[in-house]
Amino acid sequence: MSDETIVRLQTHRKNVERYLRLLETALTDVEQQYIEKRLAEEGSAMDQLSLQMAVANALQKTCNQPPSDKR
Repeated sequence: MSDETIVRLQTHRKNVERYLRLLETALTDVEQQYIEKRLAEEGSAMDQLSLQMAVANALQKTCNQPPSDKR
């Protein structure tokens, strides 16, 4: 996992934590809807990064395996 990916995941996680704290405060309906939308977007971004990491790890494992001897 690259350092950039780690930093991006940490940033999204901190944003999620901040939005969750905001939801515990008194908000108007519009503000609450906005925060919930942002939470969903941050969650999607984290999911996408996690999927990219999983694919990259799988490809790396595949590339590091010796070729099979199929004759």
